[in-house]
Amino acid sequence: MPLTFVSYICSLMGRIKTENNISRKDIIVEKAANLFKEKGYKAASMRDLAEVVGVEAASLYNHIKSKSELLHVICLDVANRFTNTIDEIESENIPAREKIEKLLRFHILEMINNYEDVIVSDREWKHLSEPYLSNFRHQRRLYRRRFAGIIEEGIKKKEIKKIDAPTAVLIMLHAISGIESFHRSKQKISAKDLEENMVTILINGLAK
Repeated sequence: MPLTFVSYICSLMGRIKTENNISRKDIIVEKAANLFKEKGYKAASMRDLAEVVGVEAASLYNHIKSKSELLHVICLDVANRFTNTIDEIESENIPAREKIEKLLRFHILEMINNYEDVIVSDREWKHLSEPYLSNFRHQRRLYRRRFAGIIEEGIKKKEIKKIDAPTAVLIMLHAISGIESFHRSKQKISAKDLEENMVTILINGLAK
């Protein structure tokens, strides 16, 4: 049966434009990350998301179950990237200081290239539902312990000055979170210069 003009227009309104082989769900997740960053998870609504995606709100449910599912996908993706990266770096047969530099560069580039996802996972994870909340909290704590463990390894091998490793991790991650101001600045240095400057400052603070 041929579409009427009205039903044809409605079908167009329900379509999510995709490109470069990105799925419709990926588009929704990307827009959700930006929306959650701007408004906060609690304040953002599915109607808000539908507006930025450019579809009717009901069309979103063809691709996702709920707003909470979106937060879970964002946080899980970030947590998995962090875990996979530290897995690779820990396994390398290189000095602890080089491992730390690799981790710092990874964090800096995440804040530059995947800014919205990282900010949302860092600020909004407490709104996750169970069991995802407990799993994410555990993964977050374990990651920081492993990061601190690399610093402690360097201290033991006299590659790094004697410091409190967990405190050093908090200071470094907090400093990197300040890259948020880089995205807002109207007079930006290049991403590469930002990376090199931050690594120099943070690594020199560990030098023996």
